[in-house]
Amino acid sequence: MTIKEYMIQVGQQARAASRELARASTHDKNAALIAMADALDLARPQLLAENAKDLENGKNNGLDDALLDRLALTDARIDGMLEGLRQVAGLLDPVGEITDMAYRPSGIQIGKMRVPLGVVGIIYESRPNVTIDAASLCLKSGNATILRGGSEAYYSNQAIAKAVVEGLKVAGLPEHAVQVINTTDRAAVGELITMPDFVDVIVPRGGKGLIERISKDARVPVIKHLDGNCHVYIDNEADIDKAIKIAVNAKTRRYGVCNAMESLLVHQEVAQTVLPQLADIYSEKGVELVGCEATRAILTDVGIATEDDWYTEYMAPKLSIKIVTDIDQAIEHINKYGSHHSDAIVSQNYSKTRVFMTEVDSSSVMVNASTAFADGFEYGLGAEIGISTDKIHARGPVGLNGLTSQKYVVLGDGHTRDN
Repeated sequence: MTIKEYMIQVGQQARAASRELARASTHDKNAALIAMADALDLARPQLLAENAKDLENGKNNGLDDALLDRLALTDARIDGMLEGLRQVAGLLDPVGEITDMAYRPSGIQIGKMRVPLGVVGIIYESRPNVTIDAASLCLKSGNATILRGGSEAYYSNQAIAKAVVEGLKVAGLPEHAVQVINTTDRAAVGELITMPDFVDVIVPRGGKGLIERISKDARVPVIKHLDGNCHVYIDNEADIDKAIKIAVNAKTRRYGVCNAMESLLVHQEVAQTVLPQLADIYSEKGVELVGCEATRAILTDVGIATEDDWYTEYMAPKLSIKIVTDIDQAIEHINKYGSHHSDAIVSQNYSKTRVFMTEVDSSSVMVNASTAFADGFEYGLGAEIGISTDKIHARGPVGLNGLTSQKYVVLGDGHTRDN
C-alpha cells in the first residue's frame, strides 16, 4: 500500500468515526477517557521503555537538550497525562449546547447549537504527551482525530496509541476515532494536509519551520502559532519582590516551551534595583544575558542584544533585556517584536495594567503573573490542543470550545414565510 492509499484509508476511517462520535453520549465519551487513563497507567512500564528508545535515538541523532526535554517521559509527566484525561472527563460537554435563543416577529425561535468540527488532523514534534492531550480533547468535543507525531517520538506515540484504542473499545466507541499514523515517512504529512474531503482542520505543534510549511501547503484550515516570543514588563510601580519571582519563573521554569519569557523589559526607574538581583539569579541558573546599551551600563558583563535578538524565540537558557522609558515604549516593543502569544506586566498601578491588557495585541495577557500560566491545563481547559495566535475562530489555548463550531437552529410550529 502506498502512502497516499494508506492516508486515504485513514481519512475514510476518521470521517466514518466522526459521524458516530457526533451522536455519542457524554457518558460514553467520559467512560472512554477514564478507560484510556486506566489503560495508560497499566502500560506505564512499557511506555517508559518505549520512550527510552526514542531518547536514545534522539541522542544518537544529535537532538539538543531542549528537544530531548520535550521528548522525555517521566512518572510525573505520565501522572500529568492521566490527570489531564480525568480532568477533561470532568469538564462540561460543549456539544449540543444551545445558546442565544430568541423569538423573531414571525414567531419562530432562532438560536445557535455547538457542534463538533468533524475530523481534526494534528501534526506535532517531540512531546508524546500531545498524543493524549489531543485525543482527549478531540474525543470530548465529538471530533475524530488523526495524529502524526514526530519520528523522534515514534515508539512513545505508538505505545500511547494502544492505550487510547483500548479505552475506546471499553466504552464501545469506534477505535478509529483516534488514529496515530504508523509511518515516519514525511509524505504522510503532505497527504494529511491536502485531504479536505476527510480532514476539517489541521493543528500543527512544533518548531517554526514545521508550522510555516504546514500553513503554506495546507488545503484545509489551520489553527496555529508560529513561535512564542513572550515578554515580561516590570513597571516602575511594580512590587519588586513579585517582579523578581515572576521574571525568574517565566524564564527558568522550562526553557523549551512556547510560554517561556524570551525578552525582559524593565522601566528605567527600577532597572538599577531589579537587574543586579535578577542577574545574580540568572547566573546561578546558567542563563546567558544580552541587553541594550542601558542594560549593559548596569550589567557590564552581559552581551550586546542585536535587532535579531528582540525577534528571537530562544527556547534555551538565554534572555534579552531592554530598559524602557515608560509603559508606552514597553507596549510598542511587545507589539513590534513579539509573536502575539503571551505577555505580562508587573505593576501595582491598576490604570497601567488596564492599559497594558487593552493595548498589548497578544492571545494571553498577564497581570502580576508569570507567562508560564499560558497553558490549557492552568486555564481550566483540562488540556489544550495547541495555542492559537490567529484572530479568527480560536485564540489562545485551544480547548473544547475551540474544537467546536456553531450552527443556527430554527424552531417553529408549522410556521411559513409569507413574503
